[in-house]
Amino acid sequence: MPKATNARTRIAATLFGLFAMPIGSAGAQTADPDARALSATLHVEPYDFRLADGSNLAAERGSFLVPEDRNDPNSRLISIGFVRFRSTNPNPGAPIIYLAGGPGGSGIGTARGPRQPIFLALRAVADVIALDQRGVGWSNQLPRCRAPAAMPTAPVLGEASLTAYYRQTLTQCVGQWRAAGASINGYTTVQSADDVEDLRRALGVPRINLWGISYGTHLAFAILRQYPQSVERVVLSSAEGLEQTVKMPADVDAAFERIGQAVGGNFVARMRRVHAAMDAHPMDFAFTGQDGVAHQFRADSFVIRMLAGALAKNPDGYADLNQLYAALEGGQQQAIAPMLWQYFYDAPLQLGMSELMDIASGVSDARLAAARQQARHSLTGSALNFPMPQLAHAVVGLDLGDQFRREVRTNVPTLLYEGVFDVRTPLAEQERAVAGFSRLQRIRIVNGGHDLFEADPRNLGIICDFFAGRPVTVEEIRLQEAPPASAP
Repeated sequence: MPKATNARTRIAATLFGLFAMPIGSAGAQTADPDARALSATLHVEPYDFRLADGSNLAAERGSFLVPEDRNDPNSRLISIGFVRFRSTNPNPGAPIIYLAGGPGGSGIGTARGPRQPIFLALRAVADVIALDQRGVGWSNQLPRCRAPAAMPTAPVLGEASLTAYYRQTLTQCVGQWRAAGASINGYTTVQSADDVEDLRRALGVPRINLWGISYGTHLAFAILRQYPQSVERVVLSSAEGLEQTVKMPADVDAAFERIGQAVGGNFVARMRRVHAAMDAHPMDFAFTGQDGVAHQFRADSFVIRMLAGALAKNPDGYADLNQLYAALEGGQQQAIAPMLWQYFYDAPLQLGMSELMDIASGVSDARLAAARQQARHSLTGSALNFPMPQLAHAVVGLDLGDQFRREVRTNVPTLLYEGVFDVRTPLAEQERAVAGFSRLQRIRIVNGGHDLFEADPRNLGIICDFFAGRPVTVEEIRLQEAPPASAP
């Protein structure tokens, strides 16, 4: 993607030297005028990062400016924020940049969660950077946008009514964002990859390491294509290729079948029975809230299929998923009515970066046709990916096209974690995503779902070894067996 020279010039002219501060050996100036401009906008200050045990760790809070849309010379500048954990190694390697999933996940937020021990351990290898991608957390300059009202209860809650509500809200939000001066066409994976390259340049380092999960791998693929010489090593989990924003229903079904075989209890057969019954006759739900207000609505199987994809993300959700379907099949749907109400009706819809990024990555006509064909007889159909492909092409000119979605080929050393039970990025999809990686090592997590980095304590040492260039010989990690189905 070509850089917007005018925007770069404005950065240099207005902010050169204003926020620059020494950042060690990584802060060396280069002869590249773009790099000099970026170094000028880099602002780094001490930051007390609160750890899970309640103590503080001395870290750095950083930010730098980028054009919101590099293809528009009149685009405003936005700030990209990050937290840097300095290496404890006297001879640190290339900085490790964490790419959060979603899209819409916060890298800084992730560093506060279950993966925090890995962030801290990786300091023995190099500086570790928790990045908030454009449109997220410290890097979000999109005005907040909510629907004027919550989802109406009059139509049956299903794909058609949800799609109409989302598309109407998106149209309103895009109008509000543009009226506020936001450059909507800048919210793409391509430009987010440019941001990561800009961060590398601003830091003055020749290469970076990438560490990402789910959508973060999607972004990593784009970086590997756009800036192959900038990346030294990559660690990925639950890979999502550039053509895989919309997953193939048959591959998702295969993952559910593996889960069903592990937990037993006719798990998948029950799901199919419930879906068929709700599609034949949408189910009535009613309950009285704690405030004494009575609520009622009707729903077909689409929303239950959506919840299935969420609950089956990791093995700790299988029991809840099975109980959900057992309640529906047993005529006890009123017990789950409050949950559905909270999930779909309780508050007006809020949209942002997540939807824009997915619309931009899009789906090819051929893949969409195949996905729709498979969805007719699939367990989750087109619900797992909602609101894609339902919002495909909803913002004119945002889709990056099939050239963006072509296969990525790279010889950068890459370590991939893949979960046998992953329904969000199924094994077959991951196999296709990394087909062009010539220096790939895999670690298959037996009984693993989607979130794998924190699934086993051994991963901490493995990831450190890989980024340090030490041999990794592990090919499989077996987690505790999936819990059996407990519902009748």
